[in-house]
Amino acid sequence: MLETIDHGTIRELRLARPPVNAINPELMEKLITALNDASGSAEAIVISGRPGMFTAGLDVPELIQYNRDQMLQVWHQFLSMLKTVACLPVPSAFAITGHAPAGGIVLALFGDYRIMPRGDFITGLNEVQVGLVVSSVIHKALARTVGPRTAEKLLVAGKILNVEQALDIGLIDKLADDPDDVVRRAVNWCEQILALPRFAMTTTRSMVRSDLVRLFDDPANLDVEKFVDVWYSESSQAALRNLVQRLQKK
Repeated sequence: MLETIDHGTIRELRLARPPVNAINPELMEKLITALNDASGSAEAIVISGRPGMFTAGLDVPELIQYNRDQMLQVWHQFLSMLKTVACLPVPSAFAITGHAPAGGIVLALFGDYRIMPRGDFITGLNEVQVGLVVSSVIHKALARTVGPRTAEKLLVAGKILNVEQALDIGLIDKLADDPDDVVRRAVNWCEQILALPRFAMTTTRSMVRSDLVRLFDDPANLDVEKFVDVWYSESSQAALRNLVQRLQKK
């Protein structure tokens, strides 16, 4: 489910859960553990996926079978994963190696840097389209990245973007011309950051990211019960079942 590749002092964690790196509890547990381990031994971290697919987001076909108590645990775990990324003491770069809708780009929102390849790849927070509502912590992280008005338009419409649109609004930071070059470019960004005077860099990084970290201090931002209530609403269950049926036909 997760591969580890070291580029000198930079640790790459590659999502490896075929066919689409869908996020389920086991993958979340492994990623949280690997991030915590890497933060104590590596100087920077790169999170990547397979060529053409970073991650399709939450594993809805698996999660739709869960009962309410299980979904409460899943959402707590998902938010814990986001917090782990936000609180990393070392720089993190997301090498978004392909498609990254919904939970894929949500995960990357909490890192330091995001790069995607040029091409017919998509990203965006399309939760509304499948009957879901993001937690406040995700909304605020998105607004921090792209601005409040743009975040509003993206979330309300559940809009999916191509890579050029994502770059234009600042959802991602850079496009790589060659899909195979995304990881190398992410590693290079880490190397450039690590080449700066270390104390000044780490102190400034901690300062400018403190607002992101503080989002997790307020339980109201996490909206765990609200998310699960929406998940089990009649309209959301119908939309999620339709999504699963479409996925099964592919």
